[in-house]
Amino acid sequence: MVWLNAKKNTGPAAKTIAELLWVQRAWKAGKHNAFTDLCYFRQRYYLVFREASTHHSKDGMLRIMSSVQGKKWRTVAVLRNPAADLRDGKLNVTPDGKLQLLAAAAFHDKAKQAYQSYLWHSPDGKNWSEPQAAGEADYWLWRLSWLRDQAYAVAYKCGADRHIRLYQQNAKGQFDVLAPRIYDEGYANEAALLFDSNDKAWCLLRKDPDHGQLGYSLPPYTHWQWLDIGCRIGGPQAIFTASGQMLAVVRLYDETVRTSLVTLDQSTGKLTELLALPSGGDCSYAGMVLHQNKLVVSYYSSHQGRCSIYTALLSVEVQAATS
Repeated sequence: MVWLNAKKNTGPAAKTIAELLWVQRAWKAGKHNAFTDLCYFRQRYYLVFREASTHHSKDGMLRIMSSVQGKKWRTVAVLRNPAADLRDGKLNVTPDGKLQLLAAAAFHDKAKQAYQSYLWHSPDGKNWSEPQAAGEADYWLWRLSWLRDQAYAVAYKCGADRHIRLYQQNAKGQFDVLAPRIYDEGYANEAALLFDSNDKAWCLLRKDPDHGQLGYSLPPYTHWQWLDIGCRIGGPQAIFTASGQMLAVVRLYDETVRTSLVTLDQSTGKLTELLALPSGGDCSYAGMVLHQNKLVVSYYSSHQGRCSIYTALLSVEVQAATS
């Protein structure tokens, strides 16, 4: 068990308690299994990850699995594109009650374009729609987030002129550019996008090889401010607890590379590690589902040989400081 001081959105310092209850390998059949995400839909957990020959091979496909408790998983769908490597699937539930998948296609033939993001929808996790292009060519929509009935997505520019931008989905389901350059220093890329209880937008950003950044913006989310989190991160995903504490799972690079649960101070941006998950080497890219004070996490790691998919259950409690 790890006890560390953290801060809530407002008010006195709070104590965050994190305990690893169990962890298990959910999938190891593929040669290289990576880049996970997780959501809870109709009383089941749904897990998506890329299965391929190697980290950068052209044969990447998306495997979708389901589980009642997050321990025993079964495959419900596999999505392929013969012209592209499918990468970085992200799952969420739409306001009208459908399962939604966002992923990027890295095309084999890059003569016209190298990358395109796509959306799929499913009523049951098994049957999926044809992919719908989302955003612009060569902008990698890393993660989509809903604020009530409005969808937003943060993307990074592939190739030269590195920067990230924010998209807003319109009434026709297409993504329009809301803010063209919310960050453009260094190699800014992967980002977790989330909204707090006051509709304030937050963005946890990877910036290689420099320190990650924590950005925030008020509606209409066109002007952003940024805080240095104090360390390098990879594969960020973040959520809020009911008390307003920001939790994230990231890859950390100091000492040994690992996948860790962390907190972020929303006033200073400082990252504090709570708990390192069993992991190492090629790892991270987590999904997170929080029910009350139980956190289910999906991630991948190569610490037991080939890159495999893991799920873990953690107990997380944020206790208000006593006066």
